[in-house]
Amino acid sequence: MSSLKVLSVVSEVFPLVKTGGLADVAGALSAALAPHGVMLRTLIPGYPSVMAALESGEPVHRFDQLFGGPARLLAGRAGGLDLFVVDAPHLYDRPGGPYVGPNGVDWPDNAQRFAALGVVASGLGLGLVPGFVPDIVHAHDWQAGLAPAYLHYSGTRRPGTVMTIHNIAFQGQFPAPVAALLGLPPHAFAIDGIEYYGMVGYLKAGLQLADRITTVSPGYAGEILLPDGGMGLDGLLNMRSHVLSGILNGLDDEAWNPATDPLIAARFDAKAMKGRAANKVALKAAFGLDPDPDALLFGVVSRLSWQKGLDLLADSLGTLLGLGAQLVLLGSGDADLAGRFAGAAQAHPGRIGVRLGYDEAVAHRLQAGSDVLIVPSRFEPCGLTQLSALRYGALPLVARVGGLADTVIDVNEMARTTGVGTGVQFSPVTAPALQLALKRVAGLWQDKALWKKLQRNAMSTDVSWQRAAGQYDALFRQLAAERGA
Repeated sequence: MSSLKVLSVVSEVFPLVKTGGLADVAGALSAALAPHGVMLRTLIPGYPSVMAALESGEPVHRFDQLFGGPARLLAGRAGGLDLFVVDAPHLYDRPGGPYVGPNGVDWPDNAQRFAALGVVASGLGLGLVPGFVPDIVHAHDWQAGLAPAYLHYSGTRRPGTVMTIHNIAFQGQFPAPVAALLGLPPHAFAIDGIEYYGMVGYLKAGLQLADRITTVSPGYAGEILLPDGGMGLDGLLNMRSHVLSGILNGLDDEAWNPATDPLIAARFDAKAMKGRAANKVALKAAFGLDPDPDALLFGVVSRLSWQKGLDLLADSLGTLLGLGAQLVLLGSGDADLAGRFAGAAQAHPGRIGVRLGYDEAVAHRLQAGSDVLIVPSRFEPCGLTQLSALRYGALPLVARVGGLADTVIDVNEMARTTGVGTGVQFSPVTAPALQLALKRVAGLWQDKALWKKLQRNAMSTDVSWQRAAGQYDALFRQLAAERGA
């Protein structure tokens, strides 16, 4: 097996900095691809958390001027990952998140901050560090979208480029004058380049100019070709559909393993699920719920947003409570939604427990103790929460969209007959349809033998990176061969 070098260009990576599933995917790819002979290094901005974790960062290049100040490129390791870090304090050494300040507002210089990431990625692709010249530059989401553009307009021999869409709703659009700041040739600001409806489109640039486009599930790859799913980019994606593919995300099945998880009350697996009951007891106690062991316990771990469909769940709480069920929710986001759930918990003590914010340990305990995990997203490129739920035997109740539909087998009549169901899907994505699904789940809960069978099915589902890693490896190698690497 020949070795292949891949540069992963990303704005967040677990365990160093995380706002969502993008970080989990970026953090998992290196280990997943290593058995295939792929040497992957990750390029990431030098946020404070990254700089603090970096082990013996070695300067490998200096920039006299990088969008407003000097910068260094460091090579090192952190969080078990091989990294290149853009050490540019004027761009990244600040409080707040990677994209927004402490006030929750986007950093006003995000255009420059993530153009810098693209510039450095292009430099690495063209041999900036002789010891690591990648065969493939793999850009993730809009923050890395200019990397394929800088390489495309370099006018020299370059590596193959892959652009991965993790969520097309976030596109990185900036006013037209930004184009003059990027250091690209003037003709790049055109419909076949970085221009998008009179603005500069970072994601659009990557989709236009990368050699290959991927997204994080086959279902989502089909949805983004339609006007509703493509969110303005469907025309471009249809034009380039011959280079578009969907590769289903995997899950870090070492970090999410109920048989070894140190964060949960009792360990268990598909063959010995007795410990799961202790987790349900502990979860109810932690959220202040009545201890009734027979009450069906629904769980939610989610951003509170319109995309995630949590307003539909808020509208359906009467149905859930009418079934004698309980709810635990861990999430943060929209203030109105947070207020609705907090108010519901106050109005129904012992039945609804809410914790606003995110806590990794609580997320593990919620997966281990809930009977059902609700994911009512209006659109979901892949979703990792339902993969964790499968792993922990919390049957997923999901909207029939994107990666949710790709990963959960609905317990319809045929699935019950053949014994292959792993959860419940609902469609259309409306409150009435969700309410019917809640009632379906409550009906399944009454058949304890069936429920145990479904849990074992769920926990036996392969949600690892093994299959996806093979698909990425094949894609990278085909592209590298085409480019003569």
